Amino acid sequence: MRQLGGKYLSALFGVCCLGLSALADAASMEYDPRLQQLLQEAINSPNGFADQFDAQVWLQDMNQRLSRFIDDPQERIELLKTVHFEATRVDLEPELVLAVIEVESGFDRFAISVAGARGLMQVMPFWLDEISLSDQNLFKVRTNLRMGCTILRYYLDLEANDLGPALARYNGSYGETKYPVKVIKALRSNWFKQ
Repeated sequence: MRQLGGKYLSALFGVCCLGLSALADAASMEYDPRLQQLLQEAINSPNGFADQFDAQVWLQDMNQRLSRFIDDPQERIELLKTVHFEATRVDLEPELVLAVIEVESGFDRFAISVAGARGLMQVMPFWLDEISLSDQNLFKVRTNLRMGCTILRYYLDLEANDLGPALARYNGSYGETKYPVKVIKALRSNWFKQ
C-alpha cells in the first residue's frame, strides 16, 4: 500500500462538503478532458483477474470481512471479484476501494447522495454524459466500480499519490479533511487490520 502520509494525517481537519458546495465542485470537474479520456478507456477495457491464485487468497480473507456489510455470500464474492479486478486494473489497492465504498455508500449499490452521486462509489451521473455513455446505469456494479476506480486513480496521480488530498478531490471536498479521515479510518480498521 502506498504511504498514507503521516504529515497529512496530523493535519486532518474540517467538514465534508454537502449540498451546494459539492454540486459546485462537481460542476468544476465536468470539463477535465484527460479524466474524460481515462473514463472512456476504462469502460472499453477487458474484464478478468490477472492471477487466479492471488485473487482466491484475497477473496477468502475479504469475504469474511465483508460479511458484516453484506449477508448473501454469493453477492459478496461477486462484488469482491469485481472490486479486485477494477482496483488492480488501475493500480489501486483493492482494500482502499473497499474503504471508499464503505464510507461512500455502506455497500448499498442503490445509494444516491444529496448531490446526486450514485451507487457503491457514488459516481456523479454527469460523467456518463461527458463520455457519451448516458445509457449506462451507475447502479450496475461493474460500471460504477470501473468509473469510480478510474476517477480515484486519476486524483491520486494528480496529487502525486498523496492519499488525503486525492480522497478529498474524489469526494468533492478538496481542501477539507473529514472525508479522507473517514476513509483512512475504515481502511485501517476494517480492511488492513491483521
